Amino acid sequence: RSHMTAQVHILTVGYAGERVASTVTLIDDAGHLTIIDPGMVASRAAILDPLAALGHSVDDVADVVFSHHHPDHTLNAALFPQARFHDHWAIYRDDTWTDGAAEGRAVSPHVSLIATPGHTLEDISTVVESAEGLVVFTHAWWTADGPAVDPLAADPAAITASRRRILDLSPTLVVPGHGPGFRPNETTPA
Repeated sequence: RSHMTAQVHILTVGYAGERVASTVTLIDDAGHLTIIDPGMVASRAAILDPLAALGHSVDDVADVVFSHHHPDHTLNAALFPQARFHDHWAIYRDDTWTDGAAEGRAVSPHVSLIATPGHTLEDISTVVESAEGLVVFTHAWWTADGPAVDPLAADPAAITASRRRILDLSPTLVVPGHGPGFRPNETTPA
């Protein structure tokens, strides 16, 4: 079964406080490599060293997904010169801008995007079919503990609806924007 699904590799675990970094992830879907949220980190080595340890170079990355357009989630996008870049309303590569809503977009056979507005009105989440089950990468939560009410939410009602949508997918793991992955349960802020 594992050869029929994608592998998830957290390159660096994000945090938010006095300093801020995004959780940066590599998805390996049978050799099709996708990076999620290559944003602010203490040093570019926090992205590049784990990538190299997995046997990959920046040129191997086919796609980059931005959960939203805050610099703490996009700042290091240029590290991946061969990639296509995905956001809520288009795919970008070099000087080509191809319009298309992210909702339902397949990035690779086991990686797709859904609209999950709330933190910003343009937020998207990445849904990955892995050997361990469904994994969702999202900024609907900053960390496993929330905050229960996102202090920067553009639309608090939308973030509640997006959290419910994600939880209704029954993911085995949710990877939030600024923390380690967590297994949703009855105490997960919705």
